[in-house]
Amino acid sequence: MKCPYCSQENTRVVDSRPVDEDNSIRRRRVCDDCGRRFTTYEKIESIPLMVIKKDQSREKYNREKITDGVMRACHKRAVSVQQMNDLVNQVEIEIFNREDKEIRSSEIGEMVMNHLKELDQVAYVRFASVYREFKDANTFMDELKKLLQ
Repeated sequence: MKCPYCSQENTRVVDSRPVDEDNSIRRRRVCDDCGRRFTTYEKIESIPLMVIKKDQSREKYNREKITDGVMRACHKRAVSVQQMNDLVNQVEIEIFNREDKEIRSSEIGEMVMNHLKELDQVAYVRFASVYREFKDANTFMDELKKLLQ
């Protein structure tokens, strides 16, 4: 690792610790030549996960899309931000534990619905109504009946 101050390659790690928020490692380094300290972050490089949409087009996985959908479903419900984050984290763990580098958006939607069903039934029905594109009140009622059984 080159020192950002003197460009010498004689640096050493003096402290390492994980950074929980983004699955990386923070390293404090010191340059053996100029003695200055600096911080680096290491992150695992991976092939991006691709999402296969309904129209068969593909786009790079985006956590924010899941977060936005969950937040809309939980709007004005007794669900904390921490619970929503935990739900998104659980879904993301399921997604990334798969061997495949592609996943259908429908599979992601089903995962989210399964977790929402356990967290808040109203949020679940809200999400399902958008995700499954309920056409009329009968479709809505059918989903409610399934939920109540």
